[in-house]
Amino acid sequence: MKIGIIGSGNMGRSLGLLWAEQGHEVFFGGRTAEKGQSVAALAQQGTQGGTNDEAAAFGDVLLYSARGVDPAEVLKSIAVLKGKILIDPNNWAIPEGFAYEPIAISLAETLAKQVPEVIVVKAFNTMAQEVFEIPKAELQKQQVSVFVASDHATARQTVMQLAAEIGFNPIDSGVLRNARMLEGLGDFIRFIIIGQQQGGYATISVNVLPEAQSSRLGGRQASNLL
Repeated sequence: MKIGIIGSGNMGRSLGLLWAEQGHEVFFGGRTAEKGQSVAALAQQGTQGGTNDEAAAFGDVLLYSARGVDPAEVLKSIAVLKGKILIDPNNWAIPEGFAYEPIAISLAETLAKQVPEVIVVKAFNTMAQEVFEIPKAELQKQQVSVFVASDHATARQTVMQLAAEIGFNPIDSGVLRNARMLEGLGDFIRFIIIGQQQGGYATISVNVLPEAQSSRLGGRQASNLL
């Protein structure tokens, strides 16, 4: 698969390198060609580097790590994005005291409005960049989850496969509106890591438990809650 990285900072560099190790063709983009090329030189694995515009033109799947920035401000023309999968891994800036406002519309939904002919997928926003350094086998052992939301089921499956290839447990999270919940979850994870200073890098692992063999506590009673 051809993957373009628009914005080759910590997140873009890490994911791009991991996908390159899995045999994907990866192009690292930067504000300048020199920036993208320097990341590609570090990553090796047959990767290429250049400008964000070149990365956007190259990839069938694109990682967009410019948080809260309209693609029209990043690219010379957003027409190059038409019909492509655009992965949004971004979270809101951390406010003082972690006093977040309720999310009325997610960053991912805003991005989708800015580029309406593009398939936006929310993913990879619920973990610190350092988690990507953990060996694939350990990630698989810990069942570290990546939550994937998009209005396009096929795009969700594509990104879920990309997550699984590098060791994560992909969770189908439904339509893009659900990115509001995922971004809130990302905020909470950062609160645990930074605000509570738990040490290490907290993640979420979704495990499906077997049904209880008895209802010794009376089972679920009828209520107004689903």
